[in-house]
Amino acid sequence: MNPDLDALKPYPFEKLAALKAGVTPPEELAHIPLTIGEPQHAPFAAALEALHAHQADFARYPATAGLPELRRAIADWARQRFGLAGLDADHQVLPVNGTREAIFAFVQAALDRTRPARVAMPNPFYQIYEGATLLAGGEPLYLDATAENGFRPDLDGVSAETWRDVQLVFLCSPGNPTGAVTPLAEFETLIALADEHDFLIASDECYSELYLDEAAPPPGLLEACARLGRHDYRRCLVFHSLSKRSNLPGLRSGFVAGDAELIAPFRRYRTYHGCAMSLPVQQASITAWNDEVHVRANRDAYRETFAAVTEVLAPVLDFPAPEASFYLWPAVPGGDDEAFARALHAEANVSVLPGSYMGRVGSSGTNPGAGRLRLALVAEVEATVEAAWRIRRFIERSSRC
Repeated sequence: MNPDLDALKPYPFEKLAALKAGVTPPEELAHIPLTIGEPQHAPFAAALEALHAHQADFARYPATAGLPELRRAIADWARQRFGLAGLDADHQVLPVNGTREAIFAFVQAALDRTRPARVAMPNPFYQIYEGATLLAGGEPLYLDATAENGFRPDLDGVSAETWRDVQLVFLCSPGNPTGAVTPLAEFETLIALADEHDFLIASDECYSELYLDEAAPPPGLLEACARLGRHDYRRCLVFHSLSKRSNLPGLRSGFVAGDAELIAPFRRYRTYHGCAMSLPVQQASITAWNDEVHVRANRDAYRETFAAVTEVLAPVLDFPAPEASFYLWPAVPGGDDEAFARALHAEANVSVLPGSYMGRVGSSGTNPGAGRLRLALVAEVEATVEAAWRIRRFIERSSRC
């Protein structure tokens, strides 16, 4: 077997299961998980109808490049959403089976093993960045995202000597787990660094359509390129998904867009990989990308949940004002995120994810996720607010002890 498999770290939910082992929560309290970022709102019905209407197409092989109609729907959506002057549906867009699969595959295709292959990533982070890097023979470079820098990766802390060995930089905006949004100016700074030091930029934007201020949608990497006049999106790729936007995580549908010089070899790689999107899923995806009404309704539902939960938790927890995504990133009273999560489960039957499970010891010598929790506010508002009240009462009881 590939010896690099031994370098993979346990997934956060494996560690959480071990942490909770042997704990028996109160039987009278129903379990409320705030752990996995899996949308619980109803999936976009019209997409499911399209899937059913085209089910006979499961009898046909799909092409890696996807249907022209799907690529056009994606390009039209991205142009409108990010104010792009153009996006070539034939050469700058590639449908994929969700961002997780595509991110992993792109790292395998992109890294040049004949020279140093460092991959920079936010810390804490979505673990697929690290796993994909290790299995591609690369070395992760953790860019700490702390309160001091707005919970965004610290680009200024990287020396020119370190940048020299970086082949790829991952961004995640809005961030998982922090919810922080990368401003256009920081995208532009990173693009300038990429030109100077010859690396690629991969921007994971799967939470881009979940934001709290309807008048302030999060900007994206291609938007920054367009503002600089880089309409070829050189060195840049973005990853988007219908999982969060349309509550369709099981559809496994998304896209990669950007530099045609990167899309072409990646498409060739994917032809050998054998991961073309099925035709019924493509038809469902076309329906989803062509509709914004259900997406606005989805944002409205998350706003209701965020408003209710933050009102309950603000008196007892310190957390950054959420901008986007569906996570809260609070500091733990007492600072021990593992002990807090285990005790909360034992006393209140609420599961939360210790922040340290999503980070690594970085350049500062500490794990920037330590002492924090990731709370996924994905369930219906009543259950999520009930979980918030249990957390608050747990903290209030603990503070009196």
